[in-house]
Amino acid sequence: YRCLIQCHTGHAFLGEYYSTFIPTEDPSCPCGKPMQTREHVIISCPMFESNQNILHTVSEDLIISNLLGMEKGIKALVELLNVTNAPQKWNGTDSNCADLLTPASSE
Repeated sequence: YRCLIQCHTGHAFLGEYYSTFIPTEDPSCPCGKPMQTREHVIISCPMFESNQNILHTVSEDLIISNLLGMEKGIKALVELLNVTNAPQKWNGTDSNCADLLTPASSE
């Protein structure tokens, strides 16, 4: 549940987090925005615009509280995270969040 917790708390590989906890890291978004935030990545980053339809099916206006507070929203957000590898380090060394989409085994 790592990615979900990161989205809820804002403790993710994002510029906003870096600016507070790792000030030596560049806080800008690769799209050129000077501060990469959770809201920017989910709602308005042009790098992920082609995949935002995943979220629009749950929250037409991309309301963060709907995306993080409803089961459908969480599943859609996890799907977006898996497709885009956001909010992860841009070098791609971190794993994706596929474990959130797969139901836990009852064995």
